[in-house]
Amino acid sequence: MAMTGSRRDFLRSVGMAGGAGVLYSTMSALGLAPVPEAHADAYRPPRAGDLAATGRRGGRVLVLGAGIAGLAAAYELGKAGYRCHVLEAKDRPGGRNWTVRGGTRETDLDGRTQTAAFSEGQYMNAGPARLPQSHLSLEYCRELDVPVEVFANQNANAYIYHENGGGTLAGRPVRWRTAKADMYGYVAELLAQATDQGALDQRLTAADRERLLSFLRDFGSIGGRADGWAYTGGSRRGYATEPGAGLEEGTVLGPPPSLPDVLAAGLGRRFSFEFGYDQAMMMFQPVGGMDAIPRALAEAVGAHRITYRAEVTGVHDRADGVEVTWRDHRGRVRTDEADFAVAAIPPMIMARLRHNLGADVTAALRHPVPAPVGKIGLEYRSRWWETDEQIYGGITPTDTDLATIWYPSHGYHGRRGTIIGYYNFGENALAYGALPHAQRLERALSRGVRVHGAKYRTELAASFSVAWHKVPFIEGAWVDWPSQTGPEYRLLDRPAGRVHFAGDWLSHAIAWQHGAFASARKAVTAIHTRVLAE
Repeated sequence: MAMTGSRRDFLRSVGMAGGAGVLYSTMSALGLAPVPEAHADAYRPPRAGDLAATGRRGGRVLVLGAGIAGLAAAYELGKAGYRCHVLEAKDRPGGRNWTVRGGTRETDLDGRTQTAAFSEGQYMNAGPARLPQSHLSLEYCRELDVPVEVFANQNANAYIYHENGGGTLAGRPVRWRTAKADMYGYVAELLAQATDQGALDQRLTAADRERLLSFLRDFGSIGGRADGWAYTGGSRRGYATEPGAGLEEGTVLGPPPSLPDVLAAGLGRRFSFEFGYDQAMMMFQPVGGMDAIPRALAEAVGAHRITYRAEVTGVHDRADGVEVTWRDHRGRVRTDEADFAVAAIPPMIMARLRHNLGADVTAALRHPVPAPVGKIGLEYRSRWWETDEQIYGGITPTDTDLATIWYPSHGYHGRRGTIIGYYNFGENALAYGALPHAQRLERALSRGVRVHGAKYRTELAASFSVAWHKVPFIEGAWVDWPSQTGPEYRLLDRPAGRVHFAGDWLSHAIAWQHGAFASARKAVTAIHTRVLAE
């Protein structure tokens, strides 16, 4: 299309007034620039000036749920002058973002109650516990002045513990660094030998072959051609005696177990964890507990705009707004009206509410499957994992029903510390969750002593366990969709009348707070766009 002078002048004016981003958007709208489909538009929070410029009022929005998605929606809408009222069934903000401290009291759906006896300064993040660098969660920490610190997601001094493999390593805790040195060493040896014997000549030039062999020597710390590219161990495995002063050169661990033993143990399959996009270091956590995020959001929204112990029982969409019924902490039924609603509660719970959104919406809400997940926090009278085993943060994976053991990434060299004694999923979480709290603890300790010895039991001071599928008003740590391209997901990804859905379950970052923030932004943008267009 030939650009006329008037259009060129218009675009020049747009560029001068709004900058390159606005200019490009305007050109895209006129069909003069390609619009990439693979990337979402940059988020632009609603502003009060948007409404003032059009003479419109933001109106009233009811937000169902004070988890991360609900709080973020209320916070963002509040920036533009929308009057939000948040209804939360529990007595705290955050939903699954829950930090357990001394005095925390919780009653499971089966009626069993426990009260945390953690000492001052000790806590467990019962839900989310780490923040990847690329996630929106850190953006909100910056905006809300929530201080963060490093979370040690990987640690070479942590262990890998497998009982069910074969060979000499079964039932023996192996340091992560040692397991990795042996697995990488033997893989490098095998590939170097195959390469040098011509097995890859159809894929490699002579120069490429030498480059690959040079890489493998460094990658696996193996010998050279004269040594048959053999892996024989070395300092990467660790030291039995640390290098010291004078003549103390240290004693290297060794020799490594045989290749069949290394393969039989299956330790190598744990290393892929480090390469996960959302799991790679650096990672972070809020100082003092993950619930610093919802507390900051709730403060920004305003305490007077949040009603706790308010159980939503019904949602009705109308042509001119929404009507929500809820039960207060005294059991009284109340009714609220608003122009829009943001339903930011778990889908399986939303499906049980009385509503007029349609049978297809109910079926879609029941389509994702809640994930059973368990955690236990173990407070110890001493930080023996640091003093005795030189483990400062990190995670030990196991093939037992504990799944993983987490060491705290804060309070180093303190007098006490709190370990996550299990973080398990699926059948293992169901098995632990079915037990009384004391039996969950005993089962966890009986497995943990196999990794760390008797001190895992004798140094214990307090504990608290969570079975997320038994937590009232939440009933699962996250949901798993059979398909996020099917009609059920697509139906809930758009509003049902004036009811907009939000939550990590409507994102491609399920189980991460990032997904909740992103979904909240999507709902906020949709509501704001509707208001400006009406």
